[in-house]
Amino acid sequence: MIVRRLEDLIGTEADVEGHDRDRAQGTWRSRRLLLARDRVGFSLHDTVLFAGTSTTMQYANHTEAVYVIEGSGKLHDHETGETHRLAPGTMYLLNGGEKHTLEIEQDLRCVCVFNPPVTGREVHDADGVYPLLTEDDA
Repeated sequence: MIVRRLEDLIGTEADVEGHDRDRAQGTWRSRRLLLARDRVGFSLHDTVLFAGTSTTMQYANHTEAVYVIEGSGKLHDHETGETHRLAPGTMYLLNGGEKHTLEIEQDLRCVCVFNPPVTGREVHDADGVYPLLTEDDA
């Protein structure tokens, strides 16, 4: 059994701030509750995307499920041109390597699940992609 408290992760290596490639300032903060080293087959994150920011990402090596619990914003799918409103109770799944942009109106807090699990060492590349790392890559 694993039990973790969000408050215990703040300020540790599991508390990561990231940014879009075109911004020096952070656009999101992710507190990693479960990572690959936990060996449960997925990683679990409590993520906040900051109001007034825009972040472009593409997960070519991972499937990500996102469940919005607070805030508002828009999800732009670069492949289809569709835009989806994001609000509490909205879930979206990135399961086809979709390039997407998140435009955040009010701080957007989400629960995110990645498969395969991230290690915590990933950094978005120039295309917003996380490399596929495993615990054995340490």
